[in-house]
Amino acid sequence: MKVLIVDDSKVMRMIVARALRQSGMGNIEIGEAEDGVEALASVASFEPDLILSDWNMPQMNGVEFLTNLRASGNMTRFGFITSETHPTIMEQALGAGADFLLTKPFNAEQFEQAFAGLAS
Repeated sequence: MKVLIVDDSKVMRMIVARALRQSGMGNIEIGEAEDGVEALASVASFEPDLILSDWNMPQMNGVEFLTNLRASGNMTRFGFITSETHPTIMEQALGAGADFLLTKPFNAEQFEQAFAGLAS
């Protein structure tokens, strides 16, 4: 499974990658991007099976990235991993086409539940 991790924090990308590897999802190839602009370019070349994105990023935030991705016809599974907790954020994320939203900090159980059934 190819997973694209999009976050402006290198440390958070490393934390998410480690959690992915520990989640029992099997063989995972990880790509990284620092913001939505970089992520849109990466999607075309990396062709991920799953995208995990932060919400707040410079240049193009996560929901703008998702909106652009969906507008291009790309329906790759998409989840937010964000510190945003307001209910309207959840509504906006799901309305834009996200499959799930996890809040930071997340624990292993929440991570595994979000990815249940995604292993390949």
